[in-house]
Amino acid sequence: MTDIDKDFVTDLFLDGAFVPAAAGRRFSVDDPATGQRIVEVADADANDFKTAIDAAEAAWPAWRALTANARADLLLRWHEGIRGAADQLARLLSLEQGKPVPEARAEIIYGNGFVRWFGEEARRMYGEVIPAPRADRRTIVLREPVGIVAAITPWNFPMAMITRKLAPALAAGCPVILKPSELTPLSALALAELARRAGFPPGVINILPTTDSAAAGEALLGDPRVRKLSFTGSTAVGKKLMARCADSIKKVSLELGGNAPFLVFDDADLGRAVDGLMANKFRNAGQACIAANRVLVAASVHDRFIELLTPRVAALKVGRGDQPGVQIGPLISEAARAKVERLVTGAVAAGARIVHGGAVMPELGPRYYAPTILTDLDQQMDLACEEVFGPVVAIQRFTSEEQGIAMANDTPYGLAAYFYTENHRRIWRVASALQAGIIGINEAVVSSESAPFGGYKQSGIGREGSRHGLDDYTEIKYLCLGGLA
Repeated sequence: MTDIDKDFVTDLFLDGAFVPAAAGRRFSVDDPATGQRIVEVADADANDFKTAIDAAEAAWPAWRALTANARADLLLRWHEGIRGAADQLARLLSLEQGKPVPEARAEIIYGNGFVRWFGEEARRMYGEVIPAPRADRRTIVLREPVGIVAAITPWNFPMAMITRKLAPALAAGCPVILKPSELTPLSALALAELARRAGFPPGVINILPTTDSAAAGEALLGDPRVRKLSFTGSTAVGKKLMARCADSIKKVSLELGGNAPFLVFDDADLGRAVDGLMANKFRNAGQACIAANRVLVAASVHDRFIELLTPRVAALKVGRGDQPGVQIGPLISEAARAKVERLVTGAVAAGARIVHGGAVMPELGPRYYAPTILTDLDQQMDLACEEVFGPVVAIQRFTSEEQGIAMANDTPYGLAAYFYTENHRRIWRVASALQAGIIGINEAVVSSESAPFGGYKQSGIGREGSRHGLDDYTEIKYLCLGGLA
Protein backbone atom coordinates (compact mmCIF):
# COMPACT_ATOMS: atom_id res chain seq x y z
CA MET A 1 0.00 0.00 0.00
CA THR A 2 1.19 3.50 -0.81
CA ASP A 3 2.45 5.41 2.23
CA ILE A 4 -0.06 8.23 2.15
CA ASP A 5 2.01 10.27 4.59
CA LYS A 6 4.99 10.24 2.17
CA ASP A 7 3.55 9.78 -1.33
CA PHE A 8 1.13 12.67 -1.10
CA VAL A 9 -2.10 12.73 -3.09
CA THR A 10 -2.16 16.23 -4.57
CA ASP A 11 -4.79 16.28 -7.34
CA LEU A 12 -8.54 16.87 -7.18
CA PHE A 13 -10.69 13.82 -6.51
CA LEU A 14 -13.38 14.19 -9.14
CA ASP A 15 -15.81 11.62 -10.50
CA GLY A 16 -13.85 8.70 -9.03
CA ALA A 17 -10.38 9.73 -10.19
CA PHE A 18 -7.53 12.03 -9.21
CA VAL A 19 -7.19 14.75 -11.84
CA PRO A 20 -5.41 18.12 -12.12
CA ALA A 21 -7.40 21.32 -11.92
CA ALA A 22 -8.90 22.23 -15.29
CA ALA A 23 -6.99 25.52 -15.39
CA GLY A 24 -3.76 23.85 -14.23
CA ARG A 25 -3.51 25.98 -11.09
CA ARG A 26 -1.76 24.72 -7.95
CA PHE A 27 -1.09 26.17 -4.50
CA SER A 28 1.41 25.52 -1.74
CA VAL A 29 0.65 23.71 1.52
CA ASP A 30 3.07 24.56 4.30
CA ASP A 31 4.23 23.08 7.59
CA PRO A 32 2.98 25.27 10.48
CA ALA A 33 6.04 24.34 12.55
CA THR A 34 8.44 25.89 10.06
CA GLY A 35 6.40 27.83 7.52
CA GLN A 36 8.17 25.86 4.79
CA ARG A 37 6.35 24.37 1.82
CA ILE A 38 5.42 20.69 2.05
CA VAL A 39 3.96 20.20 -1.43
CA GLU A 40 1.74 21.85 -4.06
CA VAL A 41 -1.89 20.81 -4.49
CA ALA A 42 -4.32 21.24 -7.38
CA ASP A 43 -6.33 24.46 -7.04
CA ALA A 44 -9.94 24.05 -8.22
CA ASP A 45 -11.92 26.85 -9.84
CA ALA A 46 -15.62 27.34 -10.57
CA ASN A 47 -15.44 25.11 -13.65
CA ASP A 48 -14.07 22.22 -11.58
CA PHE A 49 -16.94 22.60 -9.11
CA LYS A 50 -19.42 22.63 -12.01
CA THR A 51 -17.87 19.37 -13.23
CA ALA A 52 -18.18 17.91 -9.73
CA ILE A 53 -21.88 18.84 -9.58
CA ASP A 54 -22.42 17.19 -12.96
CA ALA A 55 -20.68 14.05 -11.71
CA ALA A 56 -22.68 13.99 -8.49
CA GLU A 57 -25.93 14.48 -10.39
CA ALA A 58 -25.09 11.57 -12.69
CA ALA A 59 -24.17 9.35 -9.73
CA TRP A 60 -27.16 10.16 -7.56
CA PRO A 61 -29.91 7.94 -9.09
CA ALA A 62 -27.87 4.75 -8.71
CA TRP A 63 -26.50 5.76 -5.30
CA ARG A 64 -29.91 6.51 -3.79
CA ALA A 65 -31.31 3.31 -5.29
CA LEU A 66 -28.56 1.20 -3.73
CA THR A 67 -29.77 -0.82 -0.78
CA ALA A 68 -29.00 0.44 2.71
CA ASN A 69 -26.96 -2.72 3.27
CA ALA A 70 -24.80 -2.01 0.23
CA ARG A 71 -24.14 1.60 1.31
CA ALA A 72 -23.40 0.38 4.83
CA ASP A 73 -20.90 -2.18 3.54
CA LEU A 74 -19.03 0.50 1.59
CA LEU A 75 -18.85 2.79 4.63
CA LEU A 76 -17.60 -0.05 6.81
CA ARG A 77 -14.93 -0.95 4.22
CA TRP A 78 -13.86 2.71 4.26
CA HIS A 79 -13.76 2.54 8.06
CA GLU A 80 -11.45 -0.50 7.91
CA GLY A 81 -9.17 1.27 5.43
CA ILE A 82 -8.91 4.35 7.64
CA ARG A 83 -8.21 2.18 10.68
CA GLY A 84 -5.45 0.34 8.86
CA ALA A 85 -3.84 3.63 7.77
CA ALA A 86 -4.28 5.41 11.13
CA ASP A 87 -0.55 5.82 11.83
CA GLN A 88 0.13 7.20 8.36
CA LEU A 89 -2.85 9.53 8.52
CA ALA A 90 -1.75 10.79 11.95
CA ARG A 91 1.72 11.69 10.67
CA LEU A 92 0.22 13.43 7.64
CA LEU A 93 -2.31 15.34 9.73
CA SER A 94 0.38 16.46 12.18
CA LEU A 95 2.61 17.62 9.34
CA GLU A 96 0.04 19.88 7.69
CA GLN A 97 -1.88 20.99 10.77
CA GLY A 98 0.79 21.10 13.50
CA LYS A 99 -0.82 19.14 16.34
CA PRO A 100 1.25 16.45 18.10
CA VAL A 101 1.22 13.05 16.41
CA PRO A 102 -0.46 11.22 19.34
CA GLU A 103 -3.21 13.84 19.35
CA ALA A 104 -3.54 13.55 15.58
CA ARG A 105 -3.93 9.79 15.91
CA ALA A 106 -6.65 10.33 18.49
CA GLU A 107 -8.45 12.54 15.95
CA ILE A 108 -8.19 9.78 13.33
CA ILE A 109 -9.77 7.28 15.70
CA TYR A 110 -12.48 9.75 16.75
CA GLY A 111 -13.26 10.79 13.19
CA ASN A 112 -13.34 7.21 11.98
CA GLY A 113 -15.98 6.51 14.61
CA PHE A 114 -18.42 8.57 12.54
CA VAL A 115 -17.76 6.37 9.50
CA ARG A 116 -18.54 3.24 11.49
CA TRP A 117 -21.52 4.81 13.29
CA PHE A 118 -23.24 6.01 10.13
CA GLY A 119 -22.31 2.82 8.31
CA GLU A 120 -24.43 1.12 10.95
CA GLU A 121 -27.12 3.84 10.92
CA ALA A 122 -27.56 3.45 7.15
CA ARG A 123 -29.48 0.27 7.94
CA ARG A 124 -31.71 2.10 10.42
CA MET A 125 -33.05 5.03 8.41
CA TYR A 126 -36.55 4.09 9.45
CA GLY A 127 -39.85 5.55 8.35
CA GLU A 128 -43.16 5.38 10.21
CA VAL A 129 -46.65 3.97 9.95
CA ILE A 130 -49.05 6.36 11.68
CA PRO A 131 -52.55 5.30 12.78
CA ALA A 132 -54.84 6.63 10.05
CA PRO A 133 -57.90 8.82 10.72
CA ARG A 134 -60.14 6.54 8.59
CA ALA A 135 -60.47 2.79 8.24
CA ASP A 136 -59.91 2.88 4.47
CA ARG A 137 -56.57 4.70 4.68
CA ARG A 138 -53.00 4.05 5.69
CA THR A 139 -50.57 6.84 6.68
CA ILE A 140 -46.96 6.09 5.82
CA VAL A 141 -43.87 8.30 6.33
CA LEU A 142 -40.65 7.74 4.37
CA ARG A 143 -37.21 9.32 4.80
CA GLU A 144 -35.46 9.94 1.50
CA PRO A 145 -32.05 11.43 0.64
CA VAL A 146 -32.14 15.18 0.17
CA GLY A 147 -29.85 15.20 -2.87
CA ILE A 148 -26.41 16.58 -3.69
CA VAL A 149 -24.61 17.87 -0.59
CA ALA A 150 -22.00 20.64 -0.49
CA ALA A 151 -19.70 20.30 2.53
CA ILE A 152 -17.19 22.92 3.66
CA THR A 153 -14.78 22.02 6.45
CA PRO A 154 -12.15 23.89 8.53
CA TRP A 155 -8.47 23.28 9.24
CA ASN A 156 -8.47 22.62 12.98
CA PHE A 157 -9.75 19.03 12.80
CA PRO A 158 -9.17 18.29 9.12
CA MET A 159 -10.11 14.62 9.33
CA ALA A 160 -12.88 14.49 11.93
CA MET A 161 -14.79 17.45 10.48
CA ILE A 162 -14.89 15.67 7.12
CA THR A 163 -16.12 12.29 8.35
CA ARG A 164 -18.79 13.97 10.51
CA LYS A 165 -20.32 15.34 7.28
CA LEU A 166 -19.51 12.78 4.61
CA ALA A 167 -20.49 9.68 6.57
CA PRO A 168 -24.12 10.66 7.31
CA ALA A 169 -24.62 12.11 3.83
CA LEU A 170 -23.39 8.91 2.20
CA ALA A 171 -25.38 6.74 4.60
CA ALA A 172 -28.56 8.64 3.68
CA GLY A 173 -27.95 8.14 -0.04
CA CYS A 174 -26.58 11.59 -0.95
CA PRO A 175 -23.54 12.27 -3.16
CA VAL A 176 -21.13 14.84 -1.71
CA ILE A 177 -18.87 17.62 -2.96
CA LEU A 178 -16.36 18.63 -0.30
CA LYS A 179 -14.28 21.79 -0.15
CA PRO A 180 -11.64 21.22 2.57
CA SER A 181 -9.65 24.06 4.06
CA GLU A 182 -6.83 25.16 1.78
CA LEU A 183 -4.57 25.04 4.85
CA THR A 184 -5.07 21.30 5.36
CA PRO A 185 -6.08 19.61 2.09
CA LEU A 186 -3.73 16.61 2.33
CA SER A 187 -5.77 14.75 4.95
CA ALA A 188 -8.90 15.22 2.84
CA LEU A 189 -7.24 13.84 -0.28
CA ALA A 190 -5.82 10.91 1.68
CA LEU A 191 -9.37 10.10 2.82
CA ALA A 192 -10.46 10.27 -0.82
CA GLU A 193 -7.78 7.73 -1.75
CA LEU A 194 -8.99 5.39 0.98
CA ALA A 195 -12.59 5.87 -0.19
CA ARG A 196 -11.50 4.99 -3.74
CA ARG A 197 -9.89 1.80 -2.45
CA ALA A 198 -13.08 0.98 -0.54
CA GLY A 199 -14.99 0.97 -3.84
CA PHE A 200 -17.31 3.99 -3.72
CA PRO A 201 -18.83 4.57 -7.17
CA PRO A 202 -17.54 7.49 -9.28
CA GLY A 203 -19.22 10.82 -8.55
CA VAL A 204 -20.48 9.87 -5.10
CA ILE A 205 -17.52 11.50 -3.31
CA ASN A 206 -15.78 14.55 -4.83
CA ILE A 207 -13.05 16.44 -2.94
CA LEU A 208 -11.83 19.73 -4.39
CA PRO A 209 -9.26 21.90 -2.58
CA THR A 210 -9.19 25.54 -3.67
CA THR A 211 -7.80 28.90 -2.66
CA ASP A 212 -10.80 30.68 -4.17
CA SER A 213 -13.45 30.10 -1.51
CA ALA A 214 -15.76 32.75 -2.96
CA ALA A 215 -15.84 31.11 -6.39
CA ALA A 216 -16.33 27.68 -4.83
CA GLY A 217 -19.19 28.94 -2.68
CA GLU A 218 -20.90 30.63 -5.58
CA ALA A 219 -20.53 27.59 -7.84
CA LEU A 220 -21.97 25.27 -5.20
CA LEU A 221 -24.64 27.46 -3.66
CA GLY A 222 -25.72 29.12 -6.89
CA ASP A 223 -26.57 25.77 -8.48
CA PRO A 224 -30.12 24.58 -7.69
CA ARG A 225 -29.03 20.95 -8.12
CA VAL A 226 -27.14 21.23 -4.83
CA ARG A 227 -29.85 20.72 -2.23
CA LYS A 228 -27.95 20.87 1.04
CA LEU A 229 -25.05 22.78 2.63
CA SER A 230 -23.13 21.58 5.65
CA PHE A 231 -20.59 24.16 6.88
CA THR A 232 -18.25 24.34 9.85
CA GLY A 233 -16.50 27.67 10.36
CA SER A 234 -17.00 31.19 11.60
CA THR A 235 -20.40 32.70 12.34
CA ALA A 236 -19.70 35.63 10.01
CA VAL A 237 -19.07 33.34 7.03
CA GLY A 238 -21.94 31.04 8.02
CA LYS A 239 -24.40 33.93 7.88
CA LYS A 240 -23.30 34.81 4.34
CA LEU A 241 -23.57 31.21 3.16
CA MET A 242 -26.99 30.83 4.77
CA ALA A 243 -28.22 33.95 2.99
CA ARG A 244 -26.93 32.63 -0.34
CA CYS A 245 -28.74 29.31 0.22
CA ALA A 246 -32.03 31.16 0.57
CA ASP A 247 -32.26 31.77 -3.18
CA SER A 248 -32.92 28.08 -3.86
CA ILE A 249 -34.14 27.15 -0.33
CA LYS A 250 -31.36 24.66 0.35
CA LYS A 251 -31.30 22.72 3.56
CA VAL A 252 -28.58 24.16 5.80
CA SER A 253 -26.64 22.86 8.77
CA LEU A 254 -24.10 25.17 10.36
CA GLU A 255 -21.56 24.52 13.12
CA LEU A 256 -20.27 27.99 13.88
CA GLY A 257 -18.38 29.97 16.50
CA GLY A 258 -18.30 29.37 20.22
CA ASN A 259 -17.41 31.20 23.41
CA ALA A 260 -17.60 28.33 25.86
CA PRO A 261 -17.83 29.06 29.58
CA PHE A 262 -16.16 26.73 32.09
CA LEU A 263 -17.69 27.23 35.51
CA VAL A 264 -16.04 26.04 38.72
CA PHE A 265 -18.39 26.30 41.69
CA ASP A 266 -17.25 26.58 45.29
CA ASP A 267 -18.22 22.97 46.01
CA ALA A 268 -16.36 21.54 42.98
CA ASP A 269 -13.67 18.88 43.14
CA LEU A 270 -10.89 21.29 42.17
CA GLY A 271 -8.45 18.57 41.17
CA ARG A 272 -10.97 17.11 38.76
CA ALA A 273 -11.82 20.57 37.44
CA VAL A 274 -8.16 21.30 36.73
CA ASP A 275 -7.80 17.92 35.00
CA GLY A 276 -10.84 18.69 32.87
CA LEU A 277 -9.64 22.15 31.93
CA MET A 278 -6.22 20.87 30.91
CA ALA A 279 -7.74 18.20 28.67
CA ASN A 280 -10.28 20.59 27.18
CA LYS A 281 -8.32 23.81 26.76
CA PHE A 282 -4.94 22.68 25.49
CA ARG A 283 -6.05 20.12 22.93
CA ASN A 284 -4.85 21.29 19.52
CA ALA A 285 -3.15 24.26 21.23
CA GLY A 286 -6.59 25.65 22.09
CA GLN A 287 -7.71 25.69 18.46
CA ALA A 288 -11.09 24.04 19.02
CA CYS A 289 -14.60 25.46 18.76
CA ILE A 290 -15.68 23.78 22.00
CA ALA A 291 -12.53 24.73 23.95
CA ALA A 292 -13.20 26.68 27.15
CA ASN A 293 -12.88 30.36 26.27
CA ARG A 294 -13.99 31.88 29.59
CA VAL A 295 -13.06 30.15 32.83
CA LEU A 296 -15.46 31.36 35.52
CA VAL A 297 -14.33 30.45 39.04
CA ALA A 298 -16.15 31.02 42.32
CA ALA A 299 -14.31 33.76 44.20
CA SER A 300 -13.90 31.62 47.32
CA VAL A 301 -11.86 28.97 45.45
CA HIS A 302 -10.26 31.22 42.81
CA ASP A 303 -6.78 31.40 44.35
CA ARG A 304 -6.64 27.68 45.14
CA PHE A 305 -7.76 26.82 41.62
CA ILE A 306 -4.96 28.93 40.11
CA GLU A 307 -2.49 27.40 42.56
CA LEU A 308 -3.38 23.92 41.29
CA LEU A 309 -3.56 24.95 37.63
CA THR A 310 -0.31 26.91 37.25
CA PRO A 311 2.24 24.06 37.63
CA ARG A 312 0.24 21.93 35.22
CA VAL A 313 0.32 24.63 32.55
CA ALA A 314 3.99 25.39 33.22
CA ALA A 315 4.86 21.73 32.62
CA LEU A 316 3.38 21.61 29.10
CA LYS A 317 6.01 20.86 26.45
CA VAL A 318 5.82 23.04 23.34
CA GLY A 319 7.40 22.10 20.02
CA ARG A 320 7.02 20.35 16.68
CA GLY A 321 4.21 17.86 16.56
CA ASP A 322 6.51 15.00 15.56
CA GLN A 323 8.86 15.44 18.53
CA PRO A 324 8.51 13.00 21.45
CA GLY A 325 6.62 14.31 24.45
CA VAL A 326 5.34 17.48 22.77
CA GLN A 327 1.87 18.50 23.99
CA ILE A 328 1.46 21.91 22.34
CA GLY A 329 2.30 22.47 18.70
CA PRO A 330 2.37 25.66 16.61
CA LEU A 331 -0.71 27.69 15.78
CA ILE A 332 -1.95 27.22 12.25
CA SER A 333 -0.62 30.52 10.90
CA GLU A 334 1.20 33.70 11.83
CA ALA A 335 -2.13 35.51 11.64
CA ALA A 336 -3.53 33.10 14.24
CA ARG A 337 -0.56 33.74 16.52
CA ALA A 338 -0.95 37.50 16.05
CA LYS A 339 -4.62 37.28 17.06
CA VAL A 340 -3.74 35.47 20.30
CA GLU A 341 -1.03 38.03 21.00
CA ARG A 342 -3.47 40.90 20.36
CA LEU A 343 -6.13 39.52 22.68
CA VAL A 344 -3.70 38.86 25.53
CA THR A 345 -1.99 42.23 25.16
CA GLY A 346 -5.34 44.01 25.06
CA ALA A 347 -6.57 42.23 28.17
CA VAL A 348 -3.43 43.14 30.12
CA ALA A 349 -3.72 46.75 29.02
CA ALA A 350 -7.31 46.75 30.31
CA GLY A 351 -6.32 45.39 33.72
CA ALA A 352 -5.92 41.63 33.42
CA ARG A 353 -2.98 40.00 35.16
CA ILE A 354 -0.68 37.37 33.63
CA VAL A 355 -0.13 34.45 36.00
CA HIS A 356 1.96 32.41 33.59
CA GLY A 357 3.20 32.69 30.00
CA GLY A 358 1.82 35.53 27.93
CA ALA A 359 4.52 35.61 25.26
CA VAL A 360 5.41 34.42 21.78
CA MET A 361 8.17 31.82 21.46
CA PRO A 362 10.38 33.03 18.60
CA GLU A 363 13.09 30.53 19.48
CA LEU A 364 10.74 27.81 18.22
CA GLY A 365 9.28 29.68 15.27
CA PRO A 366 6.89 32.49 14.32
CA ARG A 367 3.69 30.51 15.03
CA TYR A 368 4.29 29.43 18.62
CA TYR A 369 2.64 31.00 21.65
CA ALA A 370 3.40 30.00 25.22
CA PRO A 371 0.67 28.30 27.28
CA THR A 372 -0.79 31.18 29.27
CA ILE A 373 -2.95 31.90 32.32
CA LEU A 374 -4.56 35.29 32.92
CA THR A 375 -6.89 36.39 35.66
CA ASP A 376 -8.78 39.53 36.72
CA LEU A 377 -10.65 39.64 33.42
CA ASP A 378 -14.08 41.14 32.92
CA GLN A 379 -16.88 40.47 30.44
CA GLN A 380 -16.12 43.55 28.33
CA MET A 381 -12.58 42.58 27.33
CA ASP A 382 -12.11 41.29 23.80
CA LEU A 383 -10.54 38.16 25.25
CA ALA A 384 -13.86 37.39 26.96
CA CYS A 385 -15.91 38.08 23.81
CA GLU A 386 -13.86 36.55 20.97
CA GLU A 387 -12.72 32.97 20.50
CA VAL A 388 -9.04 33.14 21.33
CA PHE A 389 -8.25 29.89 19.45
CA GLY A 390 -4.97 29.56 21.28
CA PRO A 391 -3.40 28.08 24.46
CA VAL A 392 -4.72 30.81 26.77
CA VAL A 393 -6.74 30.29 29.98
CA ALA A 394 -8.70 33.47 30.74
CA ILE A 395 -10.13 33.45 34.29
CA GLN A 396 -12.92 35.55 35.79
CA ARG A 397 -14.46 35.44 39.28
CA PHE A 398 -18.11 35.10 40.25
CA THR A 399 -19.71 35.28 43.68
CA SER A 400 -23.03 33.42 43.36
CA GLU A 401 -24.62 30.68 41.30
CA GLU A 402 -26.95 33.21 39.69
CA GLN A 403 -24.08 35.49 38.71
CA GLY A 404 -22.05 32.58 37.30
CA ILE A 405 -24.94 31.46 35.12
CA ALA A 406 -25.61 35.02 33.94
CA MET A 407 -21.94 35.47 33.01
CA ALA A 408 -21.89 32.12 31.20
CA ASN A 409 -24.96 33.04 29.12
CA ASP A 410 -23.78 36.59 28.37
CA THR A 411 -22.72 35.82 24.81
CA PRO A 412 -24.42 35.53 21.41
CA TYR A 413 -22.94 32.02 21.12
CA GLY A 414 -24.13 28.78 22.62
CA LEU A 415 -22.12 25.83 21.36
CA ALA A 416 -20.66 24.26 24.51
CA ALA A 417 -20.53 24.96 28.25
CA TYR A 418 -18.94 23.14 31.17
CA PHE A 419 -19.37 23.23 34.91
CA TYR A 420 -18.03 21.48 37.98
CA THR A 421 -19.98 20.94 41.18
CA GLU A 422 -20.58 18.14 43.68
CA ASN A 423 -24.14 19.31 44.46
CA HIS A 424 -26.69 17.16 42.60
CA ARG A 425 -29.43 19.77 42.95
CA ARG A 426 -27.16 22.42 41.45
CA ILE A 427 -26.33 20.06 38.57
CA TRP A 428 -29.93 20.11 37.38
CA ARG A 429 -30.46 23.82 38.03
CA VAL A 430 -27.35 24.88 36.11
CA ALA A 431 -27.74 22.36 33.28
CA SER A 432 -31.27 23.66 32.71
CA ALA A 433 -30.22 27.31 32.83
CA LEU A 434 -27.19 27.22 30.52
CA GLN A 435 -27.92 28.23 26.94
CA ALA A 436 -25.75 25.83 24.96
CA GLY A 437 -26.25 22.74 22.84
CA ILE A 438 -23.50 20.75 24.57
CA ILE A 439 -23.08 20.69 28.35
CA GLY A 440 -20.20 18.97 30.15
CA ILE A 441 -20.97 18.28 33.82
CA ASN A 442 -17.87 17.32 35.81
CA GLU A 443 -16.49 16.30 32.43
CA ALA A 444 -14.79 18.38 29.75
CA VAL A 445 -14.06 15.88 26.95
CA VAL A 446 -17.54 15.37 25.59
CA SER A 447 -17.46 14.69 21.84
CA SER A 448 -18.67 11.30 20.62
CA GLU A 449 -20.08 9.97 17.37
CA SER A 450 -23.08 8.66 19.32
CA ALA A 451 -24.02 12.07 20.80
CA PRO A 452 -25.57 15.08 18.98
CA PHE A 453 -23.08 17.90 18.35
CA GLY A 454 -24.38 21.41 17.69
CA GLY A 455 -25.23 24.74 19.24
CA TYR A 456 -27.80 27.28 20.31
CA LYS A 457 -28.10 30.92 19.19
CA GLN A 458 -25.39 32.09 16.76
CA SER A 459 -23.40 28.88 17.17
CA GLY A 460 -25.37 27.15 14.46
CA ILE A 461 -28.24 25.07 13.15
CA GLY A 462 -28.61 21.29 13.11
CA ARG A 463 -26.75 18.44 14.79
CA GLU A 464 -23.89 16.17 13.76
CA GLY A 465 -23.41 12.66 15.13
CA SER A 466 -25.93 10.42 16.90
CA ARG A 467 -29.12 9.16 15.28
CA HIS A 468 -30.05 12.82 14.74
CA GLY A 469 -27.09 13.22 12.38
CA LEU A 470 -29.05 11.75 9.47
CA ASP A 471 -31.90 14.24 9.81
CA ASP A 472 -30.31 17.08 7.84
CA TYR A 473 -29.53 14.78 4.91
CA THR A 474 -33.07 13.49 4.47
CA GLU A 475 -36.47 14.70 3.38
CA ILE A 476 -39.74 13.49 4.94
CA LYS A 477 -42.31 12.12 2.50
CA TYR A 478 -45.88 11.42 3.64
CA LEU A 479 -47.89 8.80 1.74
CA CYS A 480 -51.67 8.70 2.15
CA LEU A 481 -52.87 5.38 0.81
CA GLY A 482 -56.65 5.32 0.36
CA GLY A 483 -59.43 3.18 -1.05
CA LEU A 484 -58.64 0.20 1.16
CA ALA A 485 -62.14 -0.48 2.43
